[in-house]
Amino acid sequence: MPPKERLHLELDLLQARLPDWASRPLERVRRPGAVWVRVPLSLVLIAGGFFSFLPVLGLWMLPLGLALLALDVPFLRAPLAKLLGWINRKLGSA
Repeated sequence: MPPKERLHLELDLLQARLPDWASRPLERVRRPGAVWVRVPLSLVLIAGGFFSFLPVLGLWMLPLGLALLALDVPFLRAPLAKLLGWINRKLGSA
């Protein structure tokens, strides 16, 4: 399976696990025309992941930000699809 398709599949699985209030905005941001929102949002999420010691911010922000960025940066797609696959497997067995 090509990396782009696998990334979308893994994002779909992750999005299905999210609560409704988080799933709907993620769906809107993943649309092809939302690139001008997606890239800055992904950078903010990545930065928030590095400040996970603060309240509200957490490590959950880092893979989500990288996954959103990977939608627009081809060389990130394959590694992020593998990472999201691992996360989805871990969440599925929990």
